[in-house]
Amino acid sequence: MTLATSVADEAWFREPALKRVLEMLNAGGGEARVAGGAVRNALMGLPVADVDIATTLLPEQVVERARDAGIKTVPTGIEHGTVTLVADGHPFEVTTLRRDVDTDGRRAKVAFGTDWQADAERRDLTINALYAAADGKVIDLVNGLPDIETRTVRFIGDAAQRIAEDYLRILRFFRFFAHYGSGRPDADGLRACARAKDRLSTLSAERIWSEMKKLLSATDPSRALLWMRQVGVLTEVLPETEKWGIDGIHGLVATEQALGWTPDPMLRLVAIVPPDADRLEVLAKRLRMSNAEAARLAAWAGTPMPPDEITDVVFDRLLYRHGAEGMITRLRLGLSTARGGAEDDASAMRRSARLSTLLQRAERYRKPVFPLTGADIVSAGIPPGKRVGEILKGLEDFWVERNFTPDRAALTARLDEMIRNSL
Repeated sequence: MTLATSVADEAWFREPALKRVLEMLNAGGGEARVAGGAVRNALMGLPVADVDIATTLLPEQVVERARDAGIKTVPTGIEHGTVTLVADGHPFEVTTLRRDVDTDGRRAKVAFGTDWQADAERRDLTINALYAAADGKVIDLVNGLPDIETRTVRFIGDAAQRIAEDYLRILRFFRFFAHYGSGRPDADGLRACARAKDRLSTLSAERIWSEMKKLLSATDPSRALLWMRQVGVLTEVLPETEKWGIDGIHGLVATEQALGWTPDPMLRLVAIVPPDADRLEVLAKRLRMSNAEAARLAAWAGTPMPPDEITDVVFDRLLYRHGAEGMITRLRLGLSTARGGAEDDASAMRRSARLSTLLQRAERYRKPVFPLTGADIVSAGIPPGKRVGEILKGLEDFWVERNFTPDRAALTARLDEMIRNSL
């Protein structure tokens, strides 16, 4: 099959808002082209979400032209040459052509220019450096079209030099391989990543975690993770995986695809790290995860795996005590493991069926609200203090053990009885 060399017939390219912006930027001596991911995805037959534009115009000229055309401007990264234009409700990031003046492995000092070749060569990967002119014709200045056709993820020019310009490109190499690559990763890229892996420690935790989440969101990140482990990159960013392994990711991805689960980067992460609360707390702090992400790791580590023979009543008590989120994570991982052996093992098949039933119950679970509060205990005559919490907990345990059925009146009667017996 011959690869298309035009995106003119693509629905996103025919959008009036994009045509309006390109016509505005290409008038009066300027030149603008669609750049990067939109062109790559279109040629690969993948959905196009964001459309970025490169231009020979300076940021101030872009802003001036947009204002004259009645197009909203947002200076999202104007110091780096990027202005977001919002035309007819559609946002477009417009970036002036650049060349690197100086790099330190974390950030680059750039100079604006009009050289399309220099702009293409400063990018990271060949598949990310394609342009589409205003007529839709694809322009390839770095031999990216053959790599699109073979789904080869390759650095532009010298791999070691590209990485030295920004060490995050090590993770980007594997991330793009996870999403777009086929076969084995490019050998030169692998070697360069392996040699520079210790430089990942110079990057901010936020950049590393953001890139890893994108990698873990791929339809199937297992091959990329395997190669990351092979060259030592995975241990560099996730040392928790070193003695734990990543074998669990294969069964998880297969189960996701079979059951229609949406790829979940946090679920993929817990599949390759040990359920050790202390180590996971360190991991969350090191990568500066959000509070919600850290809480999800803690909930998973703190939730026990229920036995297959557990009754619904006892399972509901577990859900109440530990929360549904951690339990759902536990059950999804357990189910993916059980499904892996179910084809040839009757016991694994039965376990898979039971875990599936428990998972459905956990996903439907709505935590009941305990009818009493500390204020009720104080109103009953107990002075504020430690004793209030002890009594409240005793009443809650009484309520849970009776399957959450005692109502407020019954619990109040139980409270009066407890107070009388303590006199």
